[in-house]
Amino acid sequence: MRLAAWRAFLNAHAALIDRIEREMAAADVLPLGSYDVLVALLEAPDHRLRLHELASHIVLSRSTLTRVLDRLENEGLLIRERAATDRRGAYAVLTDRGREALRRAWPVYAHGIQTHFAVLLDDEETRVLTLALERVNAAARWE
Repeated sequence: MRLAAWRAFLNAHAALIDRIEREMAAADVLPLGSYDVLVALLEAPDHRLRLHELASHIVLSRSTLTRVLDRLENEGLLIRERAATDRRGAYAVLTDRGREALRRAWPVYAHGIQTHFAVLLDDEETRVLTLALERVNAAARWE
């Protein structure tokens, strides 16, 4: 039964991400991976995170994150700043253009979440699923 739950989770996640990514591409807004990076910055204090902190907030691999950061920086959606106290450290900082890109992408993303996920769950299913996945996430991140 638990293996079936695991497979259902993986398959649903992959299918939903694929569908929402296609919808975002069709709407000519940020790709989902870029959106996730910029949202992490939007929610951070002063809209900035050290690169290693940013990596812990998103689901991209480190090599994919580096490519996404390069692209976002080239598009002016974020800037990288050297840390004043640590010459090896750097921050990713959200720009005004990055905030605008998020604003344009959100309606497409929200529609995908509502249409392909939220509408399929009743209130009790939503509560149980949220509690279960928060517990799994916390355990996976605890070291």
